[in-house]
Amino acid sequence: MRQPKLLTTLQSYSKASFLADLQAGSTVAMVAIPLSLAIAIASGADPATGLFTAIIGGFFISLLGGSRVQIGGPTGAFIVVVYGVIAEHGFDGLVLATFMAGLLLIIGGYFRAGSLIAFVPEAVVNGFTIGIGIIIGTSQLKDFLGLTAENVPAELIDKLEVLWEARDTLNLSALAIAFATLVLIILLRRLAPRFPGLIVAVAVGSLLVGLFALPVDTVGSRFGALPSALPVPALPEVSWARIVELFPSAVVIAFLAGVESLLSALVADRMIEGHHRPNAELTAQGVANIASALFGGLPATGAIARTATNIRAGGQTPVAGIVHALVILAVLMLAAPLAGYLAMPALAALLVLTAWNMSEPHKWREYASAPMEDRLLLLLTLVLTVLVDLTVAIGVGVSIGLALRLRARKNVESDWTPPDR
Repeated sequence: MRQPKLLTTLQSYSKASFLADLQAGSTVAMVAIPLSLAIAIASGADPATGLFTAIIGGFFISLLGGSRVQIGGPTGAFIVVVYGVIAEHGFDGLVLATFMAGLLLIIGGYFRAGSLIAFVPEAVVNGFTIGIGIIIGTSQLKDFLGLTAENVPAELIDKLEVLWEARDTLNLSALAIAFATLVLIILLRRLAPRFPGLIVAVAVGSLLVGLFALPVDTVGSRFGALPSALPVPALPEVSWARIVELFPSAVVIAFLAGVESLLSALVADRMIEGHHRPNAELTAQGVANIASALFGGLPATGAIARTATNIRAGGQTPVAGIVHALVILAVLMLAAPLAGYLAMPALAALLVLTAWNMSEPHKWREYASAPMEDRLLLLLTLVLTVLVDLTVAIGVGVSIGLALRLRARKNVESDWTPPDR
């Protein structure tokens, strides 16, 4: 079934539902703003593209999606892929790859491919998620420590060597701001889990930089002023050679968007005791990525952490996600200059914590006690993700996982234990 959940929920919509969605959508927007900026920066893109993605992608994922409470936008899982595509093909290449990925997702929704998540071994997803977390965490060390290093390579080993050579440039002010932001985020999450503590913690860290005139980079000093409006939609430059060149990247983006959105929907179902429509979700992801590409944004998908925040804040229907997108748009139009004061170490601290949460350390004991085949598959995917390439990791992991299933002659059924990332 590909009918959007919005049409179903509006049949019994009430004023009380709207007020609940309004509060939840506004709350999750305050969480999404600093995350979207940080994800865009870590991806090697202009910070404004993160906000464009949250607005456009978030709007269409809620408008057309198959989950009552899904929140869409840029996510940490895409950082590695986006960074690599931009480095190799430029931002225009990323836009075209995202556009193509959107088309692939729409095709997947049309042919009811939503159930194919059952074929992806959980060990593979856990392995490349932990690997992505490691890559994201190490990519933030430069700003977290305030190091001065030019042309930091993307490869993990080479990156660590360059950062180690730059250890004498450690900026204690940057480290203090990053550490203070990290501690404040953790405290606010524990003391007031429904409160949008992310934006408060990042704002406090950035305010300290301004008050004490600390020698710390900010979004404005590094990237300039953010725009105060959405860009005019434009089609990416298309040629047959470019399509062939970018097709592998488009497949990876579509795969990640599909898997993460369906994972997020499964988590939401568990939290609200609901049932999402996977094929409607894939179709929505496709439209959202096409629209995000037209507005010069990043790949979009369902965001597990923001979806959980929406539920805890009282979100009841897709209207909350639409409100979330509109609130971010209002902030962009009315308060974009304020984003220029956000401190880079504060945003780095936010992403370091995001990377830690992505790796789900509370589940490591469970992974260690899994069957030997699952442990080896997880480790193989993790190592390939970190040291080789995400595309290779996914291809090898899924292939070996399916071969193991066929060898065991099991019925292919979902073995998911929905993660809480």
